[in-house]
Amino acid sequence: MDADPCKQNQILSTLTTKASTKAIVFDKTLEAFNLLKEILSEMSNDLNDLLEEQQLEVAERRLRLEYRDRGKFEAELKFADDVLVFSMHSDIFQFDRDSTVWKYPYAKDNRMNSYCGIVNVYNFLSDSMKYGRNEDLGYLVARLFVNRENRFFVEGKRQKRKRVSEFGKYELTREELVSFVEAAMEYTLSFDLLVPPFDIVKVASVDQINAKIESSKMMTGKRMGYKYNSDDVLDNE
Repeated sequence: MDADPCKQNQILSTLTTKASTKAIVFDKTLEAFNLLKEILSEMSNDLNDLLEEQQLEVAERRLRLEYRDRGKFEAELKFADDVLVFSMHSDIFQFDRDSTVWKYPYAKDNRMNSYCGIVNVYNFLSDSMKYGRNEDLGYLVARLFVNRENRFFVEGKRQKRKRVSEFGKYELTREELVSFVEAAMEYTLSFDLLVPPFDIVKVASVDQINAKIESSKMMTGKRMGYKYNSDDVLDNE
């Protein structure tokens, strides 16, 4: 095969540069996610201790937080009627050309800075998990972007580091992760289950009713029957 040596070298250079960068990003994201798991466990224990101090008795048992490690890339925090599922994607991403990230020097001057790992946070109803209602809907309430330099920004309501223009200015520390979790919890607690419109639920099949009688499996979600947009939860600049 008569290959062009110059092009081969260029391909190899690009391949090794990208592969190396993505490997670093993955390691940084996984490190952050493992720290996030520690924080979720500690936060669960600390808040449960505060509940016990308040001696809420019956109500306290219902309010207790439960942390569960669901494997290398997932963790779960249950509180009251809600569950937050923290999920790290195993792949590394690049922003599309229309992203506002490219307006600022940090990414524009060095594209390697724009490769990011992502941690998504989804909100589900705790009964959806308890009764195995696999058709129930969960909603993205926040997502965290981490790059090779451990710099980050966040999408999501009430999140402190959501300005894309500040990407590159802040390092992802334990304190920043605590703030990330607290903001997601605060928003979730204010993101209520709405009564679905009458026309959405006026017809039900025999199977649906039987399933509901057996284990409360009628499809449910906090915004069932309503138009749901990213603006309901996420908000950028």
